[in-house]
Amino acid sequence: MIIQEITVNGKKFNLRLTDQSIMEASRLKVLYNAAYEDPESFEEVSSAISNTINQLATYVEPEVSDSDLDGVIQSIMKVVEEKSKEAAESKKPEAGAKTNKDSGKTYKTTKKSKK
Repeated sequence: MIIQEITVNGKKFNLRLTDQSIMEASRLKVLYNAAYEDPESFEEVSSAISNTINQLATYVEPEVSDSDLDGVIQSIMKVVEEKSKEAAESKKPEAGAKTNKDSGKTYKTTKKSKK
């Protein structure tokens, strides 16, 4: 778990980043995209969007007021996106490093006995 401080409307909030909160933020992004791509489906996904927003707000302390909710959700989405990029970059092999094409193969070696 990571605690990330965010500031919205001059107020400081502590965001608990967990696998669950990151998953919720990703879900919200998918729901927003679905509503954007097919505006006629907005009514169908609006309830899921609202529930996901309310769930994300539970990862923030102190409790978020309605006037700060939009800014907090935007900040959460930004933080999650930045953390996802950091994680993806840390998984990339270093520039100039050679990769082993035979990774995953095992080789048997034998020791020669000295006489």
